[in-house]
Amino acid sequence: MTEDAHPNDTFRPIASEVMTRPLPLEFEALWVANQEDFHEFARLVSGSWEAAEETVHRAFPEILNLWDELLESSNMQADIWAIFRKTVISQQLKSIRHELSHLEPAEEIGLYRALRKLPPRQFDAIVLRQVMNVDTGKVAWYLGVTKRTVDYHCRKARERLEPAVSTYLKHEGDAK
Repeated sequence: MTEDAHPNDTFRPIASEVMTRPLPLEFEALWVANQEDFHEFARLVSGSWEAAEETVHRAFPEILNLWDELLESSNMQADIWAIFRKTVISQQLKSIRHELSHLEPAEEIGLYRALRKLPPRQFDAIVLRQVMNVDTGKVAWYLGVTKRTVDYHCRKARERLEPAVSTYLKHEGDAK
């Protein structure tokens, strides 16, 4: 079976894995009604069903923790999707940072080493903006800051990355 095909038997009830207390009936209904959409969205972002499954099973406890507040929301579905999108993006950033940390020294260029050394907010901002090409407004929403703060984090990240990039470009140019 390919990574793009989803084996139906891997969908597990959220309650069986992460919930130890009885779930509100409305929450269970939300899970049943939305799990396929949540999985599909997470798969599109992450590229695999395995990562999507992990992300969905990480998001639903967060939604449950905010359940009482969500019940009072004027747009509950939008708020739930916002929590879910943040979880998906957070998982993707975690995955990118993890991949960078496991590069072999021979594969690694100074840019990757410099990216790993960025403070978390600068890393998140620069990866979302430059690598994942996310709009500044969405990055601001995700990070919970203003657009100007996103611009600041990106500018500071570029300042820290510039020496690594220029060193890498010089080495690439020397090879010709």
